Amino acid sequence: MFKKTAFSISTLVLGAALLLARPASADTITLNLTNPVQTGAGGSTLSFDATVSAPGKNGGTIFLNGDDFTVPSPLTLNDDGFFFGFPLSLDPGDSFSGLLFTISLPPGISAGPYLGSFSILGGADGSAQDVLATVNFTVNATAGTSAVPEPGSLMLLGTGLAGLVVRVRRWGAVRG
Repeated sequence: MFKKTAFSISTLVLGAALLLARPASADTITLNLTNPVQTGAGGSTLSFDATVSAPGKNGGTIFLNGDDFTVPSPLTLNDDGFFFGFPLSLDPGDSFSGLLFTISLPPGISAGPYLGSFSILGGADGSAQDVLATVNFTVNATAGTSAVPEPGSLMLLGTGLAGLVVRVRRWGAVRG
């Protein structure tokens, strides 16, 4: 009879523990770009600032170990802001704001929208590479300035040079 009672009590305790235990959930972060839609001309560089936060309900420190991004050609993304400016980890309730990445627009880029994404990788330890958060961004490229002068500018330059030549010749004729 004692064995049967002990088994029943342990079964009851185990059942209660299973019912009361909340399901395990992975710790998370939130990532928000300050200005996710930016406009620039060819030859310019755009800076994307962000805020990353670890909710207070997280069970422990979350490590920010790397990044992954998608950026359309011919744009180039420089992620030094993330690697050299952002913290290596966030404790529950922590938040950080700063430069996340820059986008360079090459000279002669075609005008139009360019869509990309940026993800922070990490997790519960310094080697985890889970996707923690992803943000989307848009770069609106505008037509840059042309390196070729307009015909009216060339006409004005030519007229000025011709006037200068005439003035120098008259000055030489008067002196001579």
